[in-house]
Amino acid sequence: MTAVSRHYVLAAGGTGGHLIPAFALATELDARGHHVALITDTRGAAIPGKPDFLPAHILPEGRIAGKNPLGWLRGAKGVWEGRAMALRLFETFEPSAVVGFGGYPALPTMLAARSVKIPTVLHEQNAVLGRVNRRFASRVDAIATSCAEVDRLSPRLADKVTLVGNPVRADVLDLRDKPFPAFTADSLFRILVTGGSQGARVLSQVVPDGLAMLPPALRSRLQVIQQCRPEDIDAVRERYATHGIPAELATYFEDMQERLADAHLFIGRAGASTIAELTAVGRPAILIPLPIATDDHQAANTREIVAAGGARSIRQEKFTAVELAKQIQAMAQHPETLANAAHAAWNCGYPNAAADLADLVESFGGEPLMDVIRVQGSSVKAGKEALALESAE
Repeated sequence: MTAVSRHYVLAAGGTGGHLIPAFALATELDARGHHVALITDTRGAAIPGKPDFLPAHILPEGRIAGKNPLGWLRGAKGVWEGRAMALRLFETFEPSAVVGFGGYPALPTMLAARSVKIPTVLHEQNAVLGRVNRRFASRVDAIATSCAEVDRLSPRLADKVTLVGNPVRADVLDLRDKPFPAFTADSLFRILVTGGSQGARVLSQVVPDGLAMLPPALRSRLQVIQQCRPEDIDAVRERYATHGIPAELATYFEDMQERLADAHLFIGRAGASTIAELTAVGRPAILIPLPIATDDHQAANTREIVAAGGARSIRQEKFTAVELAKQIQAMAQHPETLANAAHAAWNCGYPNAAADLADLVESFGGEPLMDVIRVQGSSVKAGKEALALESAE
């Protein structure tokens, strides 16, 4: 351990969209000799990809939503219990800074950090500031964004904002320097279709029929990889077989980065991690934003890559087999069109996102820690006094 080793706490909700960038930052901070702890919920603890060195502390969700007052009370109780648990972790771990990635588990953690005056940083993955991040934006020391334009982020906070991008997994980032797979008038046309955990059904219903409407010369070259819901996979397989289109279907692909590397075109949702990976690797896409996404943030996520020419976006209500076939044909009728779109997507990427976010996080905090764990009674006492003051407000 070096003399500059510090402790950092990362707080993230239990979805891949929140946790993938948290894992990437944790890996970067660990490589720099720091100690990192993760605060999440039970869903987050089960997300694949957590680094072995990263301990996960499970907090109650504290979700305050809906119109039921009893639900509010349960949510408030969870937030209070979560804050108390976070404070106990802070007493022993003494973080130099706390980084929130959004999601409900970040709420009690950020409240706890604020109560004991630990420096705080927010990272926003989407093009719309999330609800929890919105709650703390004016109170934190810094805000790291993934997009040049972020809705619901007040211009008054511009001095706090640093554009770093959205960190992606190392195995995906490794593909950035590899060329776009050769696509000629005679080559296979490999299409990757994924819908994530939500809304994949519409892709299962529309994509096979849309591909069947392509001109015979293009349809005969198709090779499809599609992720489906378990309850849909047999029906989708039958549809592809009826159309005579070769397709490999699964509910989950462990080697997704290899599938992405081979793909000429991606069709799927527009979550923050999906956009980050498409732009990191440089793959053209047809994106169908999830219509029920909070604040319509998936539609906002498509703005930059669509404006650059790296993707096309279709609203779900307009996502028909006919429209899909039309868009695919426009992108693939000339071999150079897909390659140009791939390069446009690549230009939208932020390959240094994890390092730039780590630089920002390292800029906050007190003196570097010399030991693995150090507890000072004075800091604990000050934290309890600050908590009492906040409770009285």
